[in-house]
Amino acid sequence: MGTGLLILLVLIGVVAFWGVAIYNRLVALRNRFKNAFAQIDVQLKRRHDLIPNLVETAKGYIKHERETLEAVVNARNAAASARGRAASDPSDQQAMGELLAAETGLAGALGRFFALAEAYPDLKANQTMLQLMEELTSTENKISFARQAFNDSVMNFNTAIETFPNVLIAGPMGFQHAQLWEVQVPEEREPVKVQF
Repeated sequence: MGTGLLILLVLIGVVAFWGVAIYNRLVALRNRFKNAFAQIDVQLKRRHDLIPNLVETAKGYIKHERETLEAVVNARNAAASARGRAASDPSDQQAMGELLAAETGLAGALGRFFALAEAYPDLKANQTMLQLMEELTSTENKISFARQAFNDSVMNFNTAIETFPNVLIAGPMGFQHAQLWEVQVPEEREPVKVQF
């Protein structure tokens, strides 16, 4: 065996090892952002589970505001459905876009609901409603923290697939950009007001 052939085999081995190392790193980063999304998913499910209880508690007090209550329930159902699709594959940009849009709609419906609830002093004094509002506030805070962790993980992943030499492996191996959880509507930059 000639020296040239030996050098060529060593180079091929080094390149193969290098490619495998990059691939494994990209898989680890992708799994990290999927795990970060799973943390958001847990909190979104908690929020979605609290909303029917809020609406049910409010129904007795806000009998004449059926349209607002139905809007909250419909927005919650749309968000829960979109959450399920996004949870199955957080790297699917279309599913994430649908989730972001549905959550924006839910935040708007909840905002209208809370503004309406302000006009009902008996509802504001209801212990069950107060407890649900406290749980919702806590959940909203957890969502914010989970969203930050998710965006950090997505940014690390996206940076890794865009940088050289990773880009040589990422494209051919099917690694695609992940979508950040960004605020789509300026009004959503304001936190959901959960107060009585």
